Amino acid sequence: MTNFCGARVNTIPPFDLSEQFKTIGSEINQAVLDVLASGRYIGGAAIENFEQQLAAYVGVAECVTCNSGTDALYLALRALNIGAGDEVITTPFTFVATGETVSQAGATPVFVDIDPQTFNLDLDRVVAAITPQTKAIIPVHLFGQPVDMTRLMTIAHAHNLAVIEDCAQATGAEWAGRKVGSMGQIGCFSFYPTKNLGACGDGGAVTTHDPAIAATLRMLRDHGRRSGYYHEAFGVNSRLDAVQAVILQIKLRYLDGWNEQRRQVADRYHQLLSPLPHLTLPQSPKGGKGVWNQYTLRVQDPAQVGKRDRLRAQLQDKGVNSMIYYPLPLHLQPIYQSLGYRPGQLPEADRASREVLSLPMFPELSPEQQDQVVYTLKDCLAIS
Repeated sequence: MTNFCGARVNTIPPFDLSEQFKTIGSEINQAVLDVLASGRYIGGAAIENFEQQLAAYVGVAECVTCNSGTDALYLALRALNIGAGDEVITTPFTFVATGETVSQAGATPVFVDIDPQTFNLDLDRVVAAITPQTKAIIPVHLFGQPVDMTRLMTIAHAHNLAVIEDCAQATGAEWAGRKVGSMGQIGCFSFYPTKNLGACGDGGAVTTHDPAIAATLRMLRDHGRRSGYYHEAFGVNSRLDAVQAVILQIKLRYLDGWNEQRRQVADRYHQLLSPLPHLTLPQSPKGGKGVWNQYTLRVQDPAQVGKRDRLRAQLQDKGVNSMIYYPLPLHLQPIYQSLGYRPGQLPEADRASREVLSLPMFPELSPEQQDQVVYTLKDCLAIS
C-alpha cells in the first residue's frame, strides 16, 4: 500500500494488543507459569491480591472480581435487590450490557438522552425521568470520559436512589480527583482485552465501600453460597481465574503510564485534526480526567446523509481502520421495541449513532502512525 505521500505504509488497526505484550511479555509469561505450576487456578492468593490492589487503586474498601463486566453489572443489580417492578435510569448510547443486565435482573431500563458534548448521560434530563418505581441510576463513563459525579450523586441522594457506575471503558479516570468506581454505591469494571486495563480473556470486577454489599456479591458470584454446599440464593458461576488475576496485577502497575500515553495521543489528535472541516473533536469534561479508551469524533454534514459511513469505508480502503460505537442506540434495538421508544424521541443519541467515528487509539500508537491516520483522513474528506 502506497497511499501515504507515495511511501509504502502498513495498515493501522483500531487497537493493537501485540505492542503492549512486547513490553511486559516476559513478566506475564513467568507469572502465568507460576500459576500453572501452583495448581491453584480458581480462588486463592492470586485473586485476593488482585482484589486488594484494585480496591486500593480505585480508592474503595472492597473489590469483588467476576468473569466479565457484564456480570459485574448484573451482580451489582442483584446485590442491591433491584428486580421486577423496579426502574433503572441509564443511557441509550452504550454497549448493550448496560441495559441488558437491567432486563436480566427483572427490572426495566429507562433511557435518558445524552449530552452532545460528552456522549454521557444528560443530567439535565435525569430528574424528569424519576418515578416512584425508580431504584437506581447507571451512569456510563463512556469512551473513558467521566460523568459529572458530583452533580449525579446530589440528584441520587435527593431522591434516595442507588448509583451503579459503569466503568467498563474508564479504569483510572477521575472526577474531582476521585477515581471512577469510588463515588456510587457500586462500581463495575470490565477487563475485556481492549479496555485500558485488559486481561488476556474475559474478566470483571465490582467495587464498593460497603462490606455487606461485598459479602453479598461474593455469595452471588459463587452459586449463591458463602461456604460449602449450602446455597441461600440463586447465584451464578462468575469467578475470575487466577491466570487472569496475575496478568491483571502486572498490568495494573503500568496502567497510569498507559493512560498518560493515551492522553498524549489524544492531545496530538486534537492538534492535527482541529483545522479540518466537518469534524467535531471529543473533549474531556471540565472537572474530569479522562483516559481515552476511544478517540471518538463526529463526522457532520447535514447535506450528505451517510457521510460518516462513506468516510469510514474510504479510510479502510486506504489502510486506516476505525470503529463505530454505536450504530444503533439501545432504545431502538429490536430487544427493546416493547418499551415503545420511537426514532427521534432521544434525538442526541440518535444523532450520535449516525455521526460518531472512533479513530485508532492505543498507548503505543506512534507519531508516524498518527500522521498516517490524519493524512489519510484529510485525503478522504477532500474527496467525500
